[in-house]
Amino acid sequence: MTTPAEHPRHQLNEVVHSPVRFSIMAALSKAESLDFKDLRDAIQVSDSVLSKQLSILEKAEFVKIKKSFAGKMPRTSASLTGTGRDVWAAHLQTLRDIAGG
Repeated sequence: MTTPAEHPRHQLNEVVHSPVRFSIMAALSKAESLDFKDLRDAIQVSDSVLSKQLSILEKAEFVKIKKSFAGKMPRTSASLTGTGRDVWAAHLQTLRDIAGG
């Protein structure tokens, strides 16, 4: 007797699957990097929500945070790491597998 294949949902990345983190990953996948304010506005969350979710993604090594200064003004930008891009691609493929496409 053959064991049925594991359902694709088991392949979803729990870190990425959160709606806000999913939105961050989606936005960053389309750009080399995004400024904090641009990312915040693109996914329509507060500064504190974005900061917390970026920290989770950075800890997972999916996102790199870069802090710099433009004159005296601090600037924060985020970008996907190579691992983050790979995880994002795999997550999207799993969603397609679940949806049957």
